[in-house]
Amino acid sequence: MSNLEGIDLIDKAAGEAYLQLAVAADRFERYENTHAARIAAIADELARAFHLARHDRGSLRAAALLHDLGEVAMERDYIQRAGSLTNEDRIDLTRHPVIGEREASRAGADRAAQLLVRWHHEWWNGQGYPDALRREEIPLAARILRVADSFAALTDARPFRPALTVVEARREMAERAGIEFDPAVVSVLLSLEPMPELEAFTRLDESAFGYETNGKKNERPDLFSSFTR
Repeated sequence: MSNLEGIDLIDKAAGEAYLQLAVAADRFERYENTHAARIAAIADELARAFHLARHDRGSLRAAALLHDLGEVAMERDYIQRAGSLTNEDRIDLTRHPVIGEREASRAGADRAAQLLVRWHHEWWNGQGYPDALRREEIPLAARILRVADSFAALTDARPFRPALTVVEARREMAERAGIEFDPAVVSVLLSLEPMPELEAFTRLDESAFGYETNGKKNERPDLFSSFTR
């Protein structure tokens, strides 16, 4: 699925504006490849499998494109004030879904999309943030966004860690099902037909990211963290 395929789920002008914001956020977050639009495609495939209504799929697509705006807004503020992020700043960044809800509103997203941005870091077991929702308290579309976001993040390289292979990422997702992720959504993810957005952007040279395993498992960064810098 191309970056623009499915954009008819939302207003064309709004969708193109969201896509531009997504590209800017991907660049700021230092993703090597398209991230938010990739999540939108994966999330929509999951939404189709769960038979979500068209308007719900539109809200989910908007949320996927805008989900990192809160983190970008907060990091820019920190960097402008101090030049870099402290450990305290990184902890404070867990507020970014709330800021993201506000930024999605400013971008013109509907209320459903705003709330999906707010809840895309909620965990199935209630240990997520910002509202510590658990299980079915988390709307299905938010559970879908969490799974799509995490799989896409795992299979893309970041400055602080290399990308996982598809096999490794699928294993990580399965192991976190019932903890971080809705097991039903993970099960559907693992059963999806092959599509370009489900491929991994792996690199052989881990040292290019300033990260080397050297056979030391405890040096591996938190694969699910957005805040390791």
